Amino acid sequence: MIRNLLWLTLIVLFFIAPFVGAVDLSLREILQGNTLNATIFYDLRLPRVLFAFFAGGILALSGLLFQTLFRNALMTPYTLGISSGAVLGAGIAIKLGLATLIFGIGAVSLFGFAGALLTVFLLIYLSQFLRASGQEALLLLGIALSLFYTSVLMVIFYLGSAIQNDMLIRFTMGSLSVIGWKYPILIAVAALLLLLFVYRYKFELQLMSVSDEQAKLKGVNTKRVTLLLLAVSSLAIGVLVSISGPIGFIGLIIPHIIQKLYPVNITQRILKTTLFGGLFLVACDMLSRTLQTQSELPIGIITAIIGGPFFIYLIIANAKK
Repeated sequence: MIRNLLWLTLIVLFFIAPFVGAVDLSLREILQGNTLNATIFYDLRLPRVLFAFFAGGILALSGLLFQTLFRNALMTPYTLGISSGAVLGAGIAIKLGLATLIFGIGAVSLFGFAGALLTVFLLIYLSQFLRASGQEALLLLGIALSLFYTSVLMVIFYLGSAIQNDMLIRFTMGSLSVIGWKYPILIAVAALLLLLFVYRYKFELQLMSVSDEQAKLKGVNTKRVTLLLLAVSSLAIGVLVSISGPIGFIGLIIPHIIQKLYPVNITQRILKTTLFGGLFLVACDMLSRTLQTQSELPIGIITAIIGGPFFIYLIIANAKK
């Protein structure tokens, strides 16, 4: 009953979201076309809702993927510093004033992806020296990397011009504000690519969620599967963060909520986690647009307010085990 009510609430909010904002929209004028309401709806509101949906799907699915591969409830691209690496890469591109397109992709997006991917390989390399220390050491390593990236970003901020600093401040708070369909389509492709790869290796993930030894006995090349899935996830996260900035805690919260609602194996939670993450971020974005403030609250602040206490709860719950 609770599951159905929760899903129904999020789905209703998803369909209401395009009509919520500073300007009240008339459905009749939207359907007429060639009106201001139609322009706002089709060029601003609808692309933003779909962008939030696919972004939430990427974040939630990446969180499930990292928690499964590392067998740790606190592992996400955000807590491991991968999102921070993508932010630093994008920040470097902003500082250098790179706005050119390379093979049709913006330099900021490419630098963001490079930062995320570099962090993944750095974590994999350094984890070889932490085998006797457990996954908690890897989590601390990710936090340390995140703090280092933040320090470098502060140096860039200190050396930047007023315009660049304003861009960096807004960027690091996270935003789902988009105009047109370019970015929603790009993020949709990244989300579907990630979902396809995770589905392709869902049985390997099920075995690896128990232990690498169990998976190896079944003939799974665990190192290859781990590197491939982390690379694809980093691609999706790098592209997303380079556009929206960091949006934390979605990858931490949603996999745990789905696990509570559906205590089944990972192969049956992949699609549910993706859809729920997308709907949840749309609801958070709708909240950020409806709060009575002088300007729209950045989405990163909303998710941090929700996710911070949840993160503390998970740490305490794991300590009691």
